[in-house]
Amino acid sequence: MTNVEEANLKKILPLNGPSINEVNKYLKKYSDEKIVIKCGGSVLIDPDLFNLFISDIVVMKKLGLTPTILHGGGKRINNKLEELNIKSTFIKGLRVTDQNIIEVVENVLIEFNKEIVNSLKEQKCYADSITTKENNIIFVKPERKELGFVGIPTKVETDILNNMIKNNGVPVVAPMGLNDNGQAYNINADIAAGAVAKELKSRRLLLMTDIEGVIDKNNKLVPEITTNIAKEMINKEIIKGGMIPKINTCIDAVNNGVRGVVIIDGRKPHSILFELFSDKGSGTLIRE
Repeated sequence: MTNVEEANLKKILPLNGPSINEVNKYLKKYSDEKIVIKCGGSVLIDPDLFNLFISDIVVMKKLGLTPTILHGGGKRINNKLEELNIKSTFIKGLRVTDQNIIEVVENVLIEFNKEIVNSLKEQKCYADSITTKENNIIFVKPERKELGFVGIPTKVETDILNNMIKNNGVPVVAPMGLNDNGQAYNINADIAAGAVAKELKSRRLLLMTDIEGVIDKNNKLVPEITTNIAKEMINKEIIKGGMIPKINTCIDAVNNGVRGVVIIDGRKPHSILFELFSDKGSGTLIRE
């Protein structure tokens, strides 16, 4: 590595992020690879964590990586529904979504999508919106009748995504899709991210959450597991509750062309950079 390269890395990397040596070691591994990042939880409502997340995406782009963002927005949707005095119920972690609620969901997610795109552009990082109203790429069928307008992806149009990537943009995808009649449907953000990562055959899918990763029966973080061990942990009820659909998304992605899925803690500064560019990683890696 020449001094110029080292000087450039020094300018790009955050002081409290991974070291230059570690970044150099992993840079080649990811340089031509697609990485899908689902951001959810505290990152979306804590302004400091949100700004750190935006700066990490900017760093990734400066380092020559190819990120695609898929964002959630559950807490913002809850706040808006509360404000409008609209009650919502959940079945197995999925929001029952009627005509009133789907309109609120769509408006909140589109507004938030623009916020992410504009925050990236302010940092001179070109980004593109993908929502049900603009550049829609996800098509759906209803998940279950009793859930109303909640969809399962049936098709992801990768042409739009790949064109944005080719033009050096960061696609920012809202977790919604359209049915054959153009009706908007809400999609669980993990499931939407898994669908996009599978179609892109991404090297990594990072699921940012408010937990450290997968925790074993002794309450310790598991740094890496195979899909078979993950299934065993579900059967033994070590992985339970809301983690089950998340892990099933990870297993499905790994079985369908994604090289590895990582559950990382978005509350920790620079968790994306530490996952991609450090020996220790961050959170739990799931692969075959």
